[in-house]
Amino acid sequence: MTAPPHPARRFAGIDIGTLTCRLLIADLAPGHPLTELQSDRRILRLGEGVDQTKRLSPAAMDRVIACLQEWRNVINSYHVEATSVVATSAVRDAANQDEFLERVKREAGFEVEIITGGEEARRTLLGIRSGLPAGVTDILALDIGGGSTEFILDRCGQKPISRSIDIGVVRLCERLLHHDPPTDEEVRQAREWVTRETKTTVAGMGDYRQATFVGTAGTVTSLAAMAQKLPTYESARIHNYVLRLETIRELEHTLLSRAKAERVGLSGLEKNREEVIAAGAIIIRTVMETLGQRECLVSDMGLREGVLIDLAFHGHCILTERRE
Repeated sequence: MTAPPHPARRFAGIDIGTLTCRLLIADLAPGHPLTELQSDRRILRLGEGVDQTKRLSPAAMDRVIACLQEWRNVINSYHVEATSVVATSAVRDAANQDEFLERVKREAGFEVEIITGGEEARRTLLGIRSGLPAGVTDILALDIGGGSTEFILDRCGQKPISRSIDIGVVRLCERLLHHDPPTDEEVRQAREWVTRETKTTVAGMGDYRQATFVGTAGTVTSLAAMAQKLPTYESARIHNYVLRLETIRELEHTLLSRAKAERVGLSGLEKNREEVIAAGAIIIRTVMETLGQRECLVSDMGLREGVLIDLAFHGHCILTERRE
């Protein structure tokens, strides 16, 4: 007599990022793909100015809290079993993080977990692993955020290795890319910084050359959408799309030759990403050139999916099951 299948359980997850906030409500059952019920994402720039001031601005906090209040009502309507809310680089770096956490709890009713770069990488890996195509085993994943970028090397039978660097699209714009469009000298300095940090980061990670290079988060998915000239965002066409280095170079050239206002309306470019997409293109291109990667497998699954998987199954068990 076979045991009855495990019933699906319903969870909600929120990723409060430096640039973007993301919501996901989904049903999860062991051995089955996550079933999305509701998702949303808003470019709210919580980390605006944090690199210089080390503080979250009142206006940025207001934007995020207003969004979280909306999402609280959405989550309540789905009667979820549990909700996990995580915050990353901007809140990690902010001296007034306690003020923000207290406001979120008081005004939106959420307890927020500030996760380290390493923990962000672990949960991002759970999300990526849940959506890889058949046959992809060893991976080197790159998660380009607003304030930081995570490198994750995950090989079968070995413990994943993750490193986080304090370079993200918002931080790069605020620190180096001051002109619109950036000057050649600003771009040169940006490439040097990314190259130096990348070399230092991967030096102690072990052999990544046989691993499949996977990119996740808004920069990579936006470039995949632009490469295909998608009029609207289509996850099915973006997820597991192969983005070639030569295509990234062409897109980077297009972006750097235009001012922010001239990028508005480019096919595939998400609204409000016009200012930071050039910085993202610089990061992904430079990392790939530094590591000798010619192709990037695009994952539309990452931290917010990993947050739910971790909440439902204590992630490491899922990883073990998937690998066997």
